[in-house]
Formats: sequence, structure tokens, C-alpha cells
Amino acid sequence: MRFRISGIVATFLALGAHAGGQQAPSAQAATGIGLINHIIFLAQENRSFDHYFGELRHYWAQNGYADRSFDGLPQFNPQAGEAPLYGSPPTNPGCDPAYQPPKDCTVDSASPTVTSFHLKTQCTENTSPSWNEAHVDWAIDDPVGAQPAKLNGFVYTAAHDARAVGFHGTDGRRAMGFYRDTDLNYYYFMASNFATSDRWFNPVMARTHPNREYLIAATSQGYVYPVGTDAQDKKLLTAKTIFQKLQANGHSWKIYVNPTNSGCAGPPYDASCLLGLSYVQNFKWGQTIPASFPQNLGTIGVANSDFENDLANGTLPDVAQIEPASDAGLDEHPSNSDKIPSEIQPGAKYVEGIVNALMASPYWKDTVFILTYDEFGGIYDHVSPQPAVSPDGIKPVDLLPGDVCTTTTGPTCDFVYTGYRVPLIVISPYARKHYVSHTVADTTAILKLIETRFRLGTLTQRDKAQMDMTEFFDFEDPPWMTPPGPPEQNTSDACYLNRLP
Repeated sequence: MRFRISGIVATFLALGAHAGGQQAPSAQAATGIGLINHIIFLAQENRSFDHYFGELRHYWAQNGYADRSFDGLPQFNPQAGEAPLYGSPPTNPGCDPAYQPPKDCTVDSASPTVTSFHLKTQCTENTSPSWNEAHVDWAIDDPVGAQPAKLNGFVYTAAHDARAVGFHGTDGRRAMGFYRDTDLNYYYFMASNFATSDRWFNPVMARTHPNREYLIAATSQGYVYPVGTDAQDKKLLTAKTIFQKLQANGHSWKIYVNPTNSGCAGPPYDASCLLGLSYVQNFKWGQTIPASFPQNLGTIGVANSDFENDLANGTLPDVAQIEPASDAGLDEHPSNSDKIPSEIQPGAKYVEGIVNALMASPYWKDTVFILTYDEFGGIYDHVSPQPAVSPDGIKPVDLLPGDVCTTTTGPTCDFVYTGYRVPLIVISPYARKHYVSHTVADTTAILKLIETRFRLGTLTQRDKAQMDMTEFFDFEDPPWMTPPGPPEQNTSDACYLNRLP
């Protein structure tokens, strides 16, 4: 897999042009956002902002980048200069040691304090971002948000789930772990040279599925669980996706998926099977893609992939979504099973290959690549969810008996708060150099960027309320027409699940 991705980069470095000597379509004479002709976005899996980029400011100080305001983990802020300044490492209450498994974690006056710490293993047992856990993370004693967030439930929820499923980490400490630049050296370089944000949130205080539905449709139509979880949520979503908007307005689009280990036979690959690797399958319209738009489902990360060929043949669409390579084990998701450890570094290496291929291609000059994460993964972040606009006035429709918000209610019981902060890197020749946005937004701002560039109109009230992301770009004096030379992602760190750090 890594060899094939590297081969894509080598091909473009060697040829520097499209097959048959044809160049990529040149940007039309345009100004501002009209200079962008291609938008590609990829949301990896389940990582919080502090967990991945909390040390970024320290990295700048060590590597000669100018300091600027950046709200990462407070222990890495300087003593003087741009706010925020140095603060003590964040903590969460741990489990009272008197209550060992199989008893549940108990947080009381006898509980030890768990402090933010560096993870030395690139593998961790999964911490859950589901509805109940995400709300208890807000505050153990106030999951419905009646009071400002205490953000004191991360260790408890991680310990509670570990005891329920039989993980090693029954003390929940892993929820307070973070990575450094030496662990994620490619991401740290790209986030430092291009643009990022310290106020970028996932859309919903819930798990992957609703957040990915927001990512392409700006709503989950009231779902907080995957379609089909129980009798209340068996219907496919009828909301309009961004791809329908693009299709109706004559703009090209494509969803790239990695079929490795998926069971999809090929090449050639059947479009119906590839659909099963995309979250657009949860939409009623999505089910029509194999019959009506089979060419809009493509492959990536395999030999002779559609992504590779589209870069080479001048057929990259106006808008492309890259789905995470979950079956290939390259989505950066924490380990769901102790028998199948999931490593972050091969996932980052995979993303490196995709981005480097784009930077080496003729398409670089008018493309934006957005890397983010679908949600926070139940991993600690010190900034609380933010007030948000309900997309369509629909309240949660599929809460299960005993769930948070079924016996009492409060502000976080509706879709009027974001989830937690997630990493973001905006990569483009037009991306502002070493830029940090402080504008509150969630991942539906990607839709607003697409809608603004291609004059589509908005999908729901949620994406309508977002910034259009133009603050990330300098269209007058683009900094990166010649892209930088990033380091090769480190893949040598240890992977173990039975201990910390």
C-alpha cells in the first residue's frame, strides 16, 4: 500500500504532466475564490484537537516558526507573548481504586487525578464518542448541559466502557493522552506551514455516523445512532446531499474509497460494492448512485486507482470526497479490539501519500485539500462544545431507553451544540502561511466553502450559519504555488495496548 502511494508521487515528479502530454485544465481568469477549481476533503477517524495538535505551539518554538495565538494544551504555551499563556496540564478525576472491575468506575472524593500526558504507543484502545459518553464528557453530574461544561467526564467514560467490553485500560487514563510532533511529524509540518484552526468542531455530540451525515448533508435528520440501530431509525435519510446540489448545477463530483480488505472484488470494482464503503449509502438518494452515477464512485490507495488516473488524465472532479480507508486499517481510528491494534502512523503515512501526489501534480495550482476528522473519539479536549444552529428543527428521534436526555432534558439534548474540537489542515497554494483561524465553525463549513465557490445555495440552516472558509486563503499573493517539501511520516514507533504511556 505505501509503495503504491509513493509510486503515485514518483510518477508525477517524473512526468510533471498528464498522460499524452496534456496539461491539467488551467484556471480560468478569475479572482478570489474563483481561483479554486477543485475542492478535495478527507475526514479521518476519531481524534480530538488537543490529542493530536495540543503541542503544536511548542513545535513552533523548537523549529523557528513565529509564535501566534493558538489554543492548544496550556502546558505548551509560553510564559509571555500571545495569549493564551502557560497553564497547568489539564486533569480529569479518575476512578476510585476501591472500586475495581468488574465494578463500574466510581468518581468520588477518593478518586486520583489523571493529568494530561504524552502517549508513547501509537495504538490505544477505543474511547467512545457516542451520545451518552459525549454528554457525560461535558460533565459527569450534568450531561444535559444545564451549567457550563466542566469537561470532567473523559476518564470516567473511557474507564466505564473499558470495563464493559473487557479492555486493558480500566482506569480510563488513555483519554488524557496526547501525541507530539515526533509522533505525527508530517501533520505537524503541514499544519504549521499551511492553515489550521483552534475553533474547529465536529457537528454533533455523538458518534461517527451522524457526524458524517452532517459532513455531506449538514444534518442527520434527528439520528444520533447509525441507520438501523433499532426500530426508530431504520429509514434512510431523505435530506439532500452536497453531491445532489453539484449534480443539479452541472458540477462534477466523485467519492473515492479504498477497497482493500473490503470484500469488493476487482478490478474492475462493482459500483454497488464500492457504495458500501461510503457513508452516502445512508441516504435514499445515495442508493441510486450505482445505477445512475456509477462513474462517480472511484477507488484510491490501490494499484491503478481512479484517483491516480484522474490526476494523470486531467479528469479530477470539481469536488471530491475521500472516504477513510477503514478496511485497510489506515483511518487512524483507535483500536476497537485488543486483537487488532490500530496504528496512527500508517494512517498518517497514507494521507501523506495522497497529499504529496496532489502537490506533485498539475492540479496543485488550483486545488484545496482539506484534512479533518469526523469526530473527537471520546478523547480529551479542553475547549467545550459551542452553541450551534439546528439544521432543520428536528430533535433526536432515536434515543434508546435510559440514554442521556430521555429522563431529563437540557441545552445539549438538541442539535444546537457542536461536538468537540477536531484537527484541521487546509492545504492549497492559496492557504495562508502559518495561519490559525479562531472563528468557531464545524465541519459543515466545508459544505459552505463548496456552496460559495460553485454558487449552489445552502442545504440546511447549519451550513448556512457557517463561515465560508475564505479567511484561510490569500488569493492576492498565494504563498505556496511551489509547495514545501514535507518530511516523511515516521512509522517506527511502538504499538502496544496493554499498558501506558
